[in-house]
Amino acid sequence: PGLVAEIVAAIPQLLSVMQLSDGPVTAAGLIDLLRQRITELRAERPTATADDIPPGPATIEQGELGELVRLLGWALDALAEVGALTLHARSRHPEHAKLTDLGAWAVWTKLEQICIAAQSPAGNIEQSAVAMLRGCAVLTPGPARAEYRAWLAARPTGPAVTELLEAARGEDALIRGLAFDALRAVGAPALAAVRAAADEPVLRPYALLWLADHEGGDPRDHTDTSAGVLTRAEATWLWVDTASAAHENGAERLLLDHLDSAPQPTVAELVDEIRDCGHPRTVQVLLALAAAHPDPAITKRVRRAAFQVHTGGA
Repeated sequence: PGLVAEIVAAIPQLLSVMQLSDGPVTAAGLIDLLRQRITELRAERPTATADDIPPGPATIEQGELGELVRLLGWALDALAEVGALTLHARSRHPEHAKLTDLGAWAVWTKLEQICIAAQSPAGNIEQSAVAMLRGCAVLTPGPARAEYRAWLAARPTGPAVTELLEAARGEDALIRGLAFDALRAVGAPALAAVRAAADEPVLRPYALLWLADHEGGDPRDHTDTSAGVLTRAEATWLWVDTASAAHENGAERLLLDHLDSAPQPTVAELVDEIRDCGHPRTVQVLLALAAAHPDPAITKRVRRAAFQVHTGGA
């Protein structure tokens, strides 16, 4: 079992060499490469302690060579069966192997993913989605997108999308917005999951905007049309959520600028509709807005609304 695991771990490097060689590689060459790689893997193992199982030999011993050749043949046969390489044999013994176009494409794609992951500007590729997104909060859009791509390249797409959506379900509105920004870097593979997320009230406005952006439109331009757009109530909830993100992350000064993006034409209408939007951070947003607004009359109205939401009054 140990040798099988070592061969499985070594095969990607063999395929990379085959891709770079751009031609047939002899069976003898593959065996030699495999022996070298397994020796490297064994050298990288941590030193065994007294309680550990004693380590195996550091190099391929003569007695293992026959099994190594047999297992290499098994691996090459499996790759040939799925169309990744072609085997040329003589008397049922492989003479040389060559990657097919499909195999070369697969290796190149994996190498590209590794290169993207290695370019992580903030070094968050091994972090959870929440930790990665929190690290991206201090980056400008360009480096943040590079970080998203690096993080995504380091893990399977399906689980990555699931983890990003789970992060978006949390209480932090900033993380919610950043999670959907990261999902834009995923693109079409995230489509089904985002469509399903549109059924969740907390994610619905973000999901609808993501879907519209993916399909080449903006639902905020079509608020009177049917499904797939933001209603005024959804737009109000989203406004409160993004205002909450600014408030919770010390950017109260942005709240006044944020008023320009409100779906209501006046602050009075905004305040009236915010009271009924059902967002859990409504009171905090109203109080922050009251503290930031320079107009005493509006400040008084906003504080009154915050008190009414807090007490459940009309």
